[in-house]
Amino acid sequence: MATVLSLSGSPSASSRTARLLRHLDARVAEHGHTVVPLDVRTLPAGPLLHADTSDPGIARAVDLVESADGIIVGTPIYKAAYSGLLKSLLDLLPQSALAGKTVLPLATGGTATHVLAIDYALRPVLSSMGAHHVVQGWFVLDRHITVHDGGVSVDPAAEEGLHKVVDRFTRALASQSDLSAVR
Repeated sequence: MATVLSLSGSPSASSRTARLLRHLDARVAEHGHTVVPLDVRTLPAGPLLHADTSDPGIARAVDLVESADGIIVGTPIYKAAYSGLLKSLLDLLPQSALAGKTVLPLATGGTATHVLAIDYALRPVLSSMGAHHVVQGWFVLDRHITVHDGGVSVDPAAEEGLHKVVDRFTRALASQSDLSAVR
């Protein structure tokens, strides 16, 4: 099966976005995929901001992106855009870093007015980096995510939508693997 990088672009250590991703990682793993979590906030700040790909932590992050078959990109939405922390990582990656990969964009935010940030801010960047397939993204309101004991629970309506997009993502990964096997 595929290797999936679950990438959180949240700067917060108590991030709902990161916890939501870890919650969804289990569903991806249930489909037989290997999931590798990465919280961008754990990367060394100086080398990240200076795009120093010789730094071991940054080099490891670049390698994780390169070796993944699929990537789930999660970000909180701030001021109608994805996080600056995520932007810092995307900016240091090679232009073709997502070539041949299936990508699922996910976002969280305080109001429904931020839902368009996925399609108007994040999706174009992911596509420009050569993603083979950017599946339909999903937005979850902060109030639909409840943090407890290190985990989360998600409002049932939001959870249903999340399951649909995650399952669509895993099907796209399987199709991509099938195509690769034929070549």
